[in-house]
Amino acid sequence: MARLDDHLPADVPDTALKRALTTPLLYFFILGDVLGAGVYVLVGQVAADAGGAVWVPLLVALLLAMLTAASYAELATKYPRAGGASHYATRAFGPFAGFVAGFCMLAAGIVSVAALARGFAGDYLSAFVTLPVGLVAVVFLLLLALVNLRGIRESTRANVVATLVEVGGLVVIVVLGAWLLLRGDGDAGRLVQLGTAEKGATAAVLSGSVLAYYSFVGFETSVNVAEETRDPRRSYPRALFGALATAGAVYVLVGIAASVAVPTSRLASSSGPLLEVVEAAGGVPTRLFSAIALVAVANGALLTGIMSSRLAYGMARDGLLPAPLARVLPERRTPWVAIAVTSLLAMLLALTGSVATLASTLVLLLLVVFLMVNTAVLVLRRDPGEADHFRAPTLLPVLGIGSCVLLATQIEAEVWLRGLLVVAVGVVLAAAGAVRRGRHGDGAGQAGRTDPGSRHPADPAR
Repeated sequence: MARLDDHLPADVPDTALKRALTTPLLYFFILGDVLGAGVYVLVGQVAADAGGAVWVPLLVALLLAMLTAASYAELATKYPRAGGASHYATRAFGPFAGFVAGFCMLAAGIVSVAALARGFAGDYLSAFVTLPVGLVAVVFLLLLALVNLRGIRESTRANVVATLVEVGGLVVIVVLGAWLLLRGDGDAGRLVQLGTAEKGATAAVLSGSVLAYYSFVGFETSVNVAEETRDPRRSYPRALFGALATAGAVYVLVGIAASVAVPTSRLASSSGPLLEVVEAAGGVPTRLFSAIALVAVANGALLTGIMSSRLAYGMARDGLLPAPLARVLPERRTPWVAIAVTSLLAMLLALTGSVATLASTLVLLLLVVFLMVNTAVLVLRRDPGEADHFRAPTLLPVLGIGSCVLLATQIEAEVWLRGLLVVAVGVVLAAAGAVRRGRHGDGAGQAGRTDPGSRHPADPAR
């Protein structure tokens, strides 16, 4: 088989990524990213807001996530390039908006990786060994960077194994919930209990859906590896919607099992709600489940790290970040500078402990990005692209815009202040970049807007 390098034109020999992802690998990439560490702590928080019927806000959140996923499916198949939301916003609104979108995604991704590193070094690991959190976080992030450098195929193969472990752990929870119900120790009546002392049913579902929505974010990272996917126009929609549907089904079943197995008040007060199910059912060692949780955390961090490095690479190639970030290893074709820089920033955040104050802004930053993506779909309809790309019904991105606004109204004011501060930094940096481009007159940042819908020249031989 011919090597990828043999098909590279002379003007892009050092910046093309290797197309190595098949549909199954992409499916597991998305599924592993969505089924991250959040589900192991999220159920209790949803129960506190919505009541015993945890499955209802989980189902609503899935439907809301599908709206924005449809927009991503259209844009990723129309423009299969690393850079994702930043690339789409650049095409639709210019480099200023592209930088803001990319900066929000980068900020969210890097903080997420740092938070997961600290989570890996915390209570779950202490079930086996006690080590300094900072040391564990740094070593953990270094190992993830090395796996990322190894290559997208190796990273996603590791993800397949980790995702199977994650799903296996959640299946155990579902089985334990069913067993508790069959032996008469569960309470199915909690499955229809919506609302709390402070909130009626409608308000409880809406509030719980905001929290549940957190568990579905992660699908957006997959667009940054569309350029490394074989035949993305065919593979990407199948992998995306299939993975989201699978994750939604698993979440709903886990919510049902947790509600049946554990009283709502106990579920709501626990920082490890799924461990409550394990303890209530018996028969499964809690240390085993802690090990599964560690795998989930590590897998989520690996996939988010892949997204962050590919996003930085794509923005650099579009002229929105310094050009060295677009450098790739000659043999591996992985963006080594972007991996090194994003990993270093995650290490600094993990060591300073500022992750805790920024973590709650992640979803707000992503809602800003999702709003831009849903709007970009409509704006870019003026560009027909190639005839075979996925096209979402117009109503879906419109509803996606509405869902972003609705969810944003449910976020607390103090989180808005922190999120707007991050966005403001991105706006200032974008303005500085615009001034720099104006002075040089080099049109940087327009690369992403040329040759709409074209395939990347580095498609390998089949």
